[in-house]
Amino acid sequence: MLNILWPIFIIISFSYAIFSGNLDNLNSAIFSSLEEVLKLSMTLLGTMCLWSGLMQIANNTSFVKNLTKILRPLMKFLFPDIIENDKLYNEISMNIVANILGLGNAATPLGLKAMKTMQKDNPNKKVLTNSMATLIVLNTASIQIIPTTVIAIRSSLGSQNPTIIIVPVWIATIVSAVVGILATKFFIKMGK
Repeated sequence: MLNILWPIFIIISFSYAIFSGNLDNLNSAIFSSLEEVLKLSMTLLGTMCLWSGLMQIANNTSFVKNLTKILRPLMKFLFPDIIENDKLYNEISMNIVANILGLGNAATPLGLKAMKTMQKDNPNKKVLTNSMATLIVLNTASIQIIPTTVIAIRSSLGSQNPTIIIVPVWIATIVSAVVGILATKFFIKMGK
């Protein structure tokens, strides 16, 4: 559907610009927005490279093992049917930490890696396990203590106080995570 709508919007926009005499405004808008996109992309790329690199370094140290020990009670509650597999626990822990740090782009590959590990033990490859569904909900809710990506975007767009969104982000992500996890646990229980 979007393959049809976007070309229609673009054709209508160009046609309107031509017939209303705003072609110069359209050209200048295209080039100024291109400059803004490149600036924003470079800011986000730098932020993602920094945090992804730090996550990779953390993965190669004892930090992950210590973090996994701290998160183990939460993991047992969230993922009760997972056999205590250190590799899988590390992957899920790293995913949770990346989300907490607001690194959605770094959390996605970590989440996919954990899902692949869970899929290997999945008896029915066409159906999600309860743990896989819980991980998807947890990733979607994405509890964030430091929303680095949003702060980087706000900063690159010239916000006077890019960190003012931290408390609302805490509230929104914690509420969405709690509601999502409770709903998941409810539906898992109803499905048994």
